[in-house]
Amino acid sequence: MDPFKDIRPYNDDEIRPVLDSLLGNQEFIRSIASFSYPRVYRWVPSLLCWAARRKLTAQLKNVNSVKSMQAVIAVYMDEMIERTTSTLTNSGLENLSKEKSYLFISNHRDIAMDPAFVNYMLYHAGFDTLYIAIGDNLLKRPFVTDLMRLNKSFIVKRSLKGRELLKSSKQLSEYIHHCVSGMKNVWIAQREGRAKDGVDRTDTALLKMLGMARRPESLADALKPLHIVPVSISYEFDPCDGLKGSELYQKKELGSYQKDEQSDITSIVTGMVGFKGHVHVAFGQELKLDTQDDDDIASLIDQQVIHNYRMQQTNLMALQALRKQDPDYVPELDADGEKLLSAFVPDADLQAKFDQRLEALDVNVRLYVLRMYANPVISRYALGSRDPFAVPEIDAAETTAVAQDAQPTDK
Repeated sequence: MDPFKDIRPYNDDEIRPVLDSLLGNQEFIRSIASFSYPRVYRWVPSLLCWAARRKLTAQLKNVNSVKSMQAVIAVYMDEMIERTTSTLTNSGLENLSKEKSYLFISNHRDIAMDPAFVNYMLYHAGFDTLYIAIGDNLLKRPFVTDLMRLNKSFIVKRSLKGRELLKSSKQLSEYIHHCVSGMKNVWIAQREGRAKDGVDRTDTALLKMLGMARRPESLADALKPLHIVPVSISYEFDPCDGLKGSELYQKKELGSYQKDEQSDITSIVTGMVGFKGHVHVAFGQELKLDTQDDDDIASLIDQQVIHNYRMQQTNLMALQALRKQDPDYVPELDADGEKLLSAFVPDADLQAKFDQRLEALDVNVRLYVLRMYANPVISRYALGSRDPFAVPEIDAAETTAVAQDAQPTDK
């Protein structure tokens, strides 16, 4: 019996049959063809589907294991990084040991690229690649599920309720413990869904789920074998910033935001192909757990995520803009924050790109996007009693890189 068969990634002996099935799946081939040739697909779809299937068949003909599948994906990843980033850096890898496996708990900005960039850094530093948690809300089409499970992703069942959800959470917890105890690295986001407002905070429900596999042990004792390492990812430009800002605006002004069947796919594709500029991945230090309180443990993760976050020029540009356009939103900063902001001189070309990006957005969305970019600065440097996570709502009437430790990574 395989207790994790319905959620785990595919094993070596399952890779080839799944690939052959995908190559015969018309919906999958149409999606690849329209993604690869967006401008001309509607004119000659049959020809381009034939071309897409032929190209994929050639690329995948020798793939018959997880390792060979990862090698193919690595080629695509290298090409994507070359096209969509200007600089890719990392810090903190010296904190990790190749003699251990880890659960990386990460802030969450992009559906596909967050774990992909963490994976890329680990792979090129000689560590094993990740097993990646992905919510079943993103797996509405069977071929998408197959693609994710081919790439070492395992499924988080978010759509269940009641007793079934409890059973699924325990299975997920057991699987993550099974992976880490078996010397497999795991990635999971610090909370369900992306931090669309730029506020990074760990959901205690995640920690409770992770502890379920080791009950009745205390929470700290249950989490220690996972060797939890917080990770912070920052993007100079978020390709989905306009989409996120629009969602936040609609929730405030209309009271709700309704996803359609294409919303998640649009976000995934936009995040993959959109320009990101400088991307930094910061690995923290393994948690030292000396408390049993889930809020305290979440705070330990948050402290590392927030303070290891690489401040991009766009984060500081946004805060400067908010001080002029929305001064009541920006709290007083501590001495380090004020020193950082007063010394900041933006690159002129980058400032022009950022301004043009904002001007292209609907006027109602701009403040939400500015706040999204500025909130990492506020979270780290806000002074006084204000909770940096308690982001006030927008009133309905409102219509040079920072020097930090970072190791350049060849692209």
